[in-house]
Amino acid sequence: MKIHNPFRIGLLAGLGVLVALVIGGAVGQLSTILTYVGAALFISLGLDPIVSWLEKRRVPRGIAIVIVLVAVVGAFVGVVFAIVPVIVQQTTSLIQALTSYLQSVTTQQFVDNLQELVPQNVFDVQNALDSIVDFLTNPDNVVTIGGGVLAVGVAIGNGLFGTIVVVILTIYFTSSINSVKRALYQLVPASKRAQFVDISEQISQSVGRYVIGQFTLAAINGILSFVFLSIIGAQQPAVFAFIAFLGSIIPLVGTISGSAVIVLAQIALLPQSPSTWITAAIYYLVYMQVEAYLLSPRIMRRAVRVPGVIVVIAALVGGTLLGVLGALIAIPVAASVLLIIREVYVPRQNQL
Repeated sequence: MKIHNPFRIGLLAGLGVLVALVIGGAVGQLSTILTYVGAALFISLGLDPIVSWLEKRRVPRGIAIVIVLVAVVGAFVGVVFAIVPVIVQQTTSLIQALTSYLQSVTTQQFVDNLQELVPQNVFDVQNALDSIVDFLTNPDNVVTIGGGVLAVGVAIGNGLFGTIVVVILTIYFTSSINSVKRALYQLVPASKRAQFVDISEQISQSVGRYVIGQFTLAAINGILSFVFLSIIGAQQPAVFAFIAFLGSIIPLVGTISGSAVIVLAQIALLPQSPSTWITAAIYYLVYMQVEAYLLSPRIMRRAVRVPGVIVVIAALVGGTLLGVLGALIAIPVAASVLLIIREVYVPRQNQL
């Protein structure tokens, strides 16, 4: 009988734990880069069905990729030069309006106006303002305040850098996705390659349709929000339409969260005009029903087929682990797992 050396076993176990810790630390350090790569790959899979559609119209794949990338980059630049200046202008107007309002009323009038929006037993505005003033006037908090402002500036810079990186990676992945797939397929044993290729293509098509569908829903919400908010005379319609668009990209909770932010902002901006924000609240309640029962099923019908309870669980888990990106990819990942179970695991179980 072979006798194992306890020291050798302990040494190997310790080395295994050390390697696991090093790998975990490396993954943690690379989490931002992995997020950029995941976002770019996710978007490129969404663009691939459009490229394939152009190929079916007898457009060479190279030209189809160039057309799609030029359209995407053009749309991005168009958003930057068309929407961002409007958002900046309306945000500036919002700040000026708030400044004029604050200058036109006394401090006590301002506090009373805020307190009218919420019962005092729920939220005491005066105590909250006193706490804020005490914090801002405390010399010990100067470093904290300055660090917070610096952190905001760094976050904005990182966001712009991340956007540029994601755009560059998306261009690369979109142009080379077929070669990447072929290289991946070669790593699978020949006996199982056909089934692996079939399942992989189904997954990539589902993810692509899901991305297109989600951005379509977001575009519909953003356009309709801008039109409706402009009609009812709401404050800063371009800003809040952009918020509605960004919110709708996030599945499940995005539309609800964006609608709540818009309505609450209108309440704060137009406290003397309840008809405006009440109309906005009714509109978004109706729109959410239309999106949930009419638009989303029609647009997402061919994309992913996942039971509702799994959608909720997957979105919660993905959002907890990876934030917004995790919430975005959670549903297609869940659909992919269900597809693998249906195509691989269940047939094997039936053969036993």
